[in-house]
Amino acid sequence: EPAPVHWPGDDGTPVHGLLWRPTRETKTAPPLLVDVHGGPTGQATVTWKPWPQYFASRGWAVLAPNGRGSTGYGRAYTQALAGEWGRLGVADVAAGIRHAAAQGWCDPARVAVTGGSGGALTVLLLCAHHGGLVRAALSMYGVTDLFGLAETTHRFESRYLDRLVGVLPDAADRYRDRSPVTHAAAIRVPVLVLQGDTDPVVPLAQAERLIGAIRAAGGTIETRVYEGEGHGWSRPDTIADVYERSESFLRRAVLDA
Repeated sequence: EPAPVHWPGDDGTPVHGLLWRPTRETKTAPPLLVDVHGGPTGQATVTWKPWPQYFASRGWAVLAPNGRGSTGYGRAYTQALAGEWGRLGVADVAAGIRHAAAQGWCDPARVAVTGGSGGALTVLLLCAHHGGLVRAALSMYGVTDLFGLAETTHRFESRYLDRLVGVLPDAADRYRDRSPVTHAAAIRVPVLVLQGDTDPVVPLAQAERLIGAIRAAGGTIETRVYEGEGHGWSRPDTIADVYERSESFLRRAVLDA
């Protein structure tokens, strides 16, 4: 089971999260997998989650940040993300990685970050702005372009970005600055992009733009597009491939590098 943890944000505000420790003892500090939830106003919870269990059983510590904007810690904590998506969450995750290293929870030279959907936006911006903290990143059906998201997102989240980022066209500069594709050239760590080709929320075109931009800048990127998959994974063969492909990528990029 995970332990509740917290660390100071860049302004001293306590930031919350969950920490799964490796299920087997290691002679040295373990590698750390930081798993950023989506939403972005979602929450990492203490329920059965195969993803952290899978990696904890293979010697990884897993940190699931519930940075500001997450639910579960009061209204003010969630509302803190208003106008701040793409900045505040990135800072909170970076602070969590530094804290994990200072507390001896992990080997600071072996840190990877993963996330899906809105969590992947945080992951990719973290790599662009705090690349020295991580060795590799995994983006699953990730938001890479906020302009595109504003145009294509589903009805349930229509106008969601008005509160989280700002109202267009006045906030166009903010949308551009907080879109990972804008900073693709600054992403110098290896990235694995996993995407469904029928995703109605974050279409394949978002992944393709990021992939092209990183490759054009000389970065290292691996990709896999799953036929018939949408915003998340549904088929057993897809899920099995995601786990196997992700573990292989992280082993090569972090453990064997």
